[in-house]
Amino acid sequence: MLYALSKSLGSEEGFADVKASLTSPLAKFIAWGLLSSLLYHLVAGVRHLIMDTGVGETLEGGKLGSKIVIAISLVLIVLAGVWIW
Repeated sequence: MLYALSKSLGSEEGFADVKASLTSPLAKFIAWGLLSSLLYHLVAGVRHLIMDTGVGETLEGGKLGSKIVIAISLVLIVLAGVWIW
């Protein structure tokens, strides 16, 4: 992805090449996979920040928090898939 960014910022031809290559289903799937992992990591990080304030530190709170993280992540991942495709 960094290579694609560098190439697209280099010239108009590079931008056109990157734009054309990112329209393939494989490239969209890879972008969706990278975005999915980043979204999950973001939601889990927010959960840990909330836990640093003392909320959800019990065993039951941790289990509930993990279920909420998975549910929110799934919704965001589906929305990201709709946006990319």
